[in-house]
Formats: sequence, C-alpha cells, structure tokens
Amino acid sequence: MIIAGAAVQGTAHLATGQGCQDAFKAVDLGDTAVLAVSDGAGSRDRSALGAHIAVDAACRLLAGDIPGVEEPPELWTRWIAGRGTRVVEEYLRAVSGVLGTDPEPGSEPGSGSGSGPDSRDSGALAATLTAAVVAPPWVAFVSLGDSFGTLLTRDDRCHLILPPPTAPAPFLSSPGAALRVRTFVVWEPELSGVVLATDGCAGLTLDHPSVRQLPLDAGPLPAERFFLGLAATLRENHGDAEPLRRRLSGPEAARTGDDLTLLCALTEGG
Repeated sequence: MIIAGAAVQGTAHLATGQGCQDAFKAVDLGDTAVLAVSDGAGSRDRSALGAHIAVDAACRLLAGDIPGVEEPPELWTRWIAGRGTRVVEEYLRAVSGVLGTDPEPGSEPGSGSGSGPDSRDSGALAATLTAAVVAPPWVAFVSLGDSFGTLLTRDDRCHLILPPPTAPAPFLSSPGAALRVRTFVVWEPELSGVVLATDGCAGLTLDHPSVRQLPLDAGPLPAERFFLGLAATLRENHGDAEPLRRRLSGPEAARTGDDLTLLCALTEGG
C-alpha cells in the first residue's frame, strides 16, 4: 500500500498569521491502511488541537479488530457503525481531558448537560472528521463534517462516494454528534485507491457538472485529471508526497483561501 498526504496552510490564514487548522494521520498495516483527515473550525482558537485529537482517536480505534476481507457485508457494516460511535466518544473524552473537565456519562461537551464544559469551551476545539479503513476490496468510512472521499478503480475511473454535504455540517463537539456521524461500507473488487480531502480542496479536486455537460442535479464530480495524475505520480515516486504538497500550494489551489489537506492510499501496481 502506498500512503501519502499533505496539509497546506490556506492563503487567508497565511495573510492573518493564523496557522493551519487541518490535520491528517495514517496507519499502514501492510495490506490495509487507516486514513483520517480533520478540519478545525476556522473561527475557534484551539481548533487545530481539536483536529489532531480527532485524527488520533480515529486511527487508534479503527486500526484494531478490523474484519477480514472474507467477512460478509453485515459484519463490516456493524463493525464500522460501532467504531464510528466510539471515535466520537473518544474525541469527547480527550477534549474533556484537555479542558480539565469530567463530564457525566452520556453528556457531551457543549450539550449543556452534566458537568461538562459549556459550548464556548468545547467549541474552541471544534473539528470535523472523515476517516477510512482501506482493506481491498473493502473500504469502511466514518464521517462527520464537510470533508469528502473519492475511490479510484483499476480502469482509471474516479467515484465521489462521500460528497461534501450541502447543508452546514456539525462538528465532533456538536450536541448529538455520536448520533449524526455517518458510517458506511463499500465493496469494490477493482479498487486501486482511496483519497480523503478537506473542503478546502474542493475547488482543485472537484468539477462542476457543467464541465461534463451534465445537469446541475448531477452534483460535483471528481476531477479525473487531478486524481489520476496524482495516483500515477505517487506510484512512480513510491509515495513521495512533495508533488502533492506543490499541487496544494499552487495558485489554482489558493482560490478559496482555506487550508487544504489531502490523504490517500493506493494499492501497489494500480
């Protein structure tokens, strides 16, 4: 498995002296990889820390007891649903530890219940999360927020299987986050790669449907030239992420001013 990722400070943050508030992390398990990206809330003072807590929690919990590739879809679905809930709970416990609080069982930071911190405190670490367990032909996803995911297949096709939400997305610290987290499983025998990206990458990696002469309700589409070119480059250089970092730092990527983070896992040989 070839794993590569990069996070680049957005031009708007650079202009105001604000650091990058995205985070990413990956765990290489040989034939399986765990990927996680997180976008800290730009208006919150400590959201970068919240993003790092999120990816740490996801990788730690998703890297254990992964079902075998021969297991049925029902087992994979139950497993990722349970792990999704645990990731949110672990994030909330870590946030409580950072803030020096000890919420009562069942309460969440920012929910106004129990003895947990109030919404202003928990909001300071607000972050989204999108994570994936890549175990070809299976991919299991956990997502809460506005990041998105794309599958690559051996016939050089790109599939946006986790599109950005159209409505405002919640954070891991939002009330009821454990009930709002999305989990699902994809079985793709021709899988050649998975790419996760924060919303700052949308302008660089997604095409408007009009580009392909499709109606507006077709929604955003993965920019095949970007994804296939990236996959080819990373396979040629054995996962050196510097070309990816250059793409995320280029003038085309700077249009939104937001931080950009992209993380991928590619099967060997395509």
